Amino acid sequence: MTPDQFREDFPEFSDKTKYPDATVDFWLTVSTSLVNPCRWGVLTDQGIELCTAHHLVLGERDEQAASVGGIPGQMTGPMSSKTVDKVSASYDTGAATIDDAGMWNLTTYGVRYLTLAKMMGAGGIQL
Repeated sequence: MTPDQFREDFPEFSDKTKYPDATVDFWLTVSTSLVNPCRWGVLTDQGIELCTAHHLVLGERDEQAASVGGIPGQMTGPMSSKTVDKVSASYDTGAATIDDAGMWNLTTYGVRYLTLAKMMGAGGIQL
């Protein structure tokens, strides 16, 4: 897996200024160690890419926070409601998160990665 292949599959990360090759390659290397090809089979690359995308999004959030004087790495969970003046919005975060998934729930890529990871090696299902 290369940064170019990753960007081909996930074009939302095509900005090399925001997501430099060295950073993408770093997270591809980390992700490769988290995805067992014996279990993932033909979906190995997808698992590596989803894990990488998850970490890139978290890194970009930290960078944005730091650029405005915030604290990089500060934990925040999925937003369930927001009010601006007289307008408010609420979201059912339980519909899009996985119980006990921890930091994987912080991005859609993490949720997608963990959903697949839980299926890998689970074996057949009988009803």
